[in-house]
This record gives sequence, structure tokens and C-alpha cells, in this order.
Amino acid sequence: MIDIPGGTFEMGCSPGDRGCRSDESPRHTVTISAFKMSAYEITQGQYEEVRGGNPSSFKECGSNCPVENVNWDYVQNFIEELNSLTGKNYRLPTEAEWEYAARAGTTTKWYCGDDPSCVDDIAWWFGNAELKTHPVGQKQANAMGLYDMIGNVKEWCSDWYDSDYYDISPSTDPQGPDEDSATAQKLLRGGDWSRSYGTEWCRSSYRGGRTAPTYGGSDMGFRVCLSQ
Repeated sequence: MIDIPGGTFEMGCSPGDRGCRSDESPRHTVTISAFKMSAYEITQGQYEEVRGGNPSSFKECGSNCPVENVNWDYVQNFIEELNSLTGKNYRLPTEAEWEYAARAGTTTKWYCGDDPSCVDDIAWWFGNAELKTHPVGQKQANAMGLYDMIGNVKEWCSDWYDSDYYDISPSTDPQGPDEDSATAQKLLRGGDWSRSYGTEWCRSSYRGGRTAPTYGGSDMGFRVCLSQ
């Protein structure tokens, strides 16, 4: 677990980014309290140790590859069991915590900069992943010491999705819209190995990952947090 210091950042569409989606605006100031986040995506080995099974489609990738094919409900079962085993209070990150941690103090499209050529250094994405997951931690970490924050598998957040939420989002530790969100979809962040739309899917502000909490896919994984 990596200590993520509290701070304030600008959440949403990066300055000068013409590829932003409408739900990534307005750019707004958010203050995040300190928390801890796992340095890596939860692996197949970790998931199997806690849950006694491995739902992944890419089992041949090995125990150090991210667990995938997990829906949001499966993730909650994992976290509940993990908390029972450890006596701690692990949870998913909020969407705001995720973007704050992913940006790691940057304001650029990707945390490596605005030049798409840098994405190969930090992420397994459609252009280099060969249509499969890879062991965690092989690409460069961001400035907070977090690996694979973009690429490999996109990551579940705790929030429900609402396209207009940025218009009303609280300025401190936003938790997302109420459960009766009209879309009934949970958010995923970070891009993944499968997307064929280029590096735009890997932007720090990208909000295109969202689906019903009962749906899982081979491009969906997660990492965990602890409040401080």
C-alpha cells in the first residue's frame, strides 16, 4: 500500500485536450484527504488466495497478472473477505481519488506528458499489449509510486456514474452520485489492453469506462484503498 498524501487538484479535462468527452467537464477543483492505495492492480494470485478461485480469462498469464473478468459485485465480495481476514477496512477508490492518484500532481493528458509516444513507457494498451494482460509492475510507475494506473486492465471505482455529476460534485472528497443514478452503472477508470481507439482511452481524465455492477469482462480489474 502506498501513502497518498492529501491535496487539491483540478479534476476533469486537461488543459488544451481537444479529445475530451462532454462528461469530463467542467474542470473543477477537488480536495482529497490522505489515503492509501495498492501500488499494483490486484493480481490473480492475491484474488485466489482470498477467494479460493480465479475467474480470469488470462489464467495463462500467471499469478502476478491482474485478476480480471470480475464484476463490481465480485470485487465487493473479495473486499469483504479480505477485511474479515485482515481486520482492516479495504475499499475501492472513489473516482476522484483514482484521478488524483493517477495524475500524481500532473495536469497533462497522461501522467507521462502530452506526447502520446510516452504512453508505451507507462501502460499496456491496445498498441503494445498484443490483446492480453501482462504481469503488474513492468511499466514505469507514476510520481506517487503507482503502477499500471492506465492500461493493462481498467479499474473499478466505488462511484455510480452520472454524466452531469461534475456540475454538482462536492469540492472535498466527492463520493459520486446517489445509488439511484439514472444509468445504474458503476465507473471504471484507466484504459486497458483491449481498446482499439488509441491512447485517448488512457487519458487521466477519461470517463468512458462504465457498466452495470453485475457485468465483468477480461479487461476489467481493480485495486484497493485504505482510508487514513
